[in-house]
Amino acid sequence: MKKNISIAVDGPAGSGKSTVCKMVADRLGLYHLDTGAMYRALGYAAIRNGVSHKDLDAVLRHIENTEIKVSFDEEKKQHVHVNGEDVTDKIRTGEIAQAASDFGTVERVRAHMVKLQREFAAGNPVILDGRDICMYVLPDADVKIFLTATPEERAKRRFLDFKQKGIRQDATLEDIAEELKTRDAQDSSRKASPLAVAEDAYVLDTTNMTAEEACNKIIAMAEEK
Repeated sequence: MKKNISIAVDGPAGSGKSTVCKMVADRLGLYHLDTGAMYRALGYAAIRNGVSHKDLDAVLRHIENTEIKVSFDEEKKQHVHVNGEDVTDKIRTGEIAQAASDFGTVERVRAHMVKLQREFAAGNPVILDGRDICMYVLPDADVKIFLTATPEERAKRRFLDFKQKGIRQDATLEDIAEELKTRDAQDSSRKASPLAVAEDAYVLDTTNMTAEEACNKIIAMAEEK
């Protein structure tokens, strides 16, 4: 396998991208850059500072004054920092997820984030996941995957994930399903790099697959390269 292989994975919210990509990264010794966490970090800072994504001038100032950095520990686990603060465990809430989606609709925000993501990917063997990786962030990636599942399955997976992690214990399955529906509509209709299937991406429907099976499929494609 080539030294600096790049794998790009797109897909809707709750499709299991982070889980599967982390498994692939562990198996192949890659860095897993969770790009969504970077948008969440920006959203986290915006909420804390009272910045609305609808106020473009405020958003531009927010970008200038907010340093988003990604680091990896010895086990290659990603940590996201906002102005020096590790917010990795603080950004997994519904409010911050929505803020990430809101700010992701702003073209200047996406351009800023993509620059950071490309800089990291340029010198490292990586697997990136998000919603615009295949067509925009890494259009020349060695392997391109569009990971998806039915809305019902995605909601169920996210609901169980929250329960296992002990977060958002008051959220019902119906709440999460409605949130994902809203995210899907927003991510697919935004003007700045909308969620779509790249022509040269392999669509991997994991509705009836385990994370391990999805991982094996992606690894097999990577090994072919």
